[in-house]
Amino acid sequence: MANKLIGEMSLPKRFTYIFAARNIITAKEALSMTELQLMELLDVAMKDVKSAISFISEAASPPCLSARSLLEHKLAKEHLSGHLPTHLKGLDAALCGGIPFGVLTELVGPPGIGKSQFCMKLALSASFPSAYGGLDGRVIYIDVESKFSSRRVIEMGLNSFPQVFHLKGMAQEMAGRILVLRPTSLSSFTESIQEIKHSILQNQVKLLVIDSMTALLSGENKPGPQRHHQLGWHISFLKSLAEFSRIPIVVTNQVRSRNRDETSQYAFQAKLEDGFQKHARTYDSHLVAALGINWAHAVTIRLILEAKSGGRIIKVAKSPISPPLAFPFHITSGGISLLSDNGTELKGPEINSIQARGHSDVINFHGDCSY
Repeated sequence: MANKLIGEMSLPKRFTYIFAARNIITAKEALSMTELQLMELLDVAMKDVKSAISFISEAASPPCLSARSLLEHKLAKEHLSGHLPTHLKGLDAALCGGIPFGVLTELVGPPGIGKSQFCMKLALSASFPSAYGGLDGRVIYIDVESKFSSRRVIEMGLNSFPQVFHLKGMAQEMAGRILVLRPTSLSSFTESIQEIKHSILQNQVKLLVIDSMTALLSGENKPGPQRHHQLGWHISFLKSLAEFSRIPIVVTNQVRSRNRDETSQYAFQAKLEDGFQKHARTYDSHLVAALGINWAHAVTIRLILEAKSGGRIIKVAKSPISPPLAFPFHITSGGISLLSDNGTELKGPEINSIQARGHSDVINFHGDCSY
């Protein structure tokens, strides 16, 4: 609740504009400052500061609820919960039905491993008729790196769901339900997602894909603190959007090399730092998710796609409903396909490690289609 946006509270417009003008966007940012600091920064009277802080504190604090109230709330919202099937049997079983509604799901991995392939298959599933296991809705696909291919989506449909896609006009109808946006800058992306929030419910949008968030931020030539602030704002907005719209939001994240002196992401990895140093010359042991630890904490589901010994692996690295599991997969004309529906349970550092060993042997599929 600390990341709740001040602009979405029912604060008087005058205060909302003042906070926004001073780049105080979330409740956490406002409540982290003293009243005197806020009075000086906002240039308002102390009584106004006290009133605004009291309002923000109340809006950001979750109400005290009894167990009965929680149960009644859950039952009232039951129709809004659900999952988007990936049509990967083992992965769907691990995630209790697929990609969950109302939260952020992240796909992270090296270039060419299959992140965009995964996203295109999800887009197909969301637009698919409900009678055949889809969500029968529209998809907004933010294609930052111009990797989306309508031809590839139709190819996946024809080979994965031939009984439906061979019906007259069905392929064109499914492809027409996917709206592709290609923002050229972070500012244009920000404008797009703000407009999207008001149109999702009206237009029966059932999935939002951002491929990739890393590419958007990497194009901004701004100092570290400003980039962290930008990322923080987008994390808060996307989490709020997922909760508000009750749709799955899927975001891809790229990888980068980890510096030798960089702090490990998790405490148990730090204990094995010497073990990592023994392999300091291998590329695999130094790959980490590009957007950093704050982003990692913001996502509810993290799926890592990696290459190991000439094969591809998809790992459930973070999930509140599944143990860490690894599934071998390959990419076919019908999209991503698991080689086994029985996941291998992971332990220790291998849960969050990202490998690319032998990746150059497997990245090409039908020319330029494997992303």
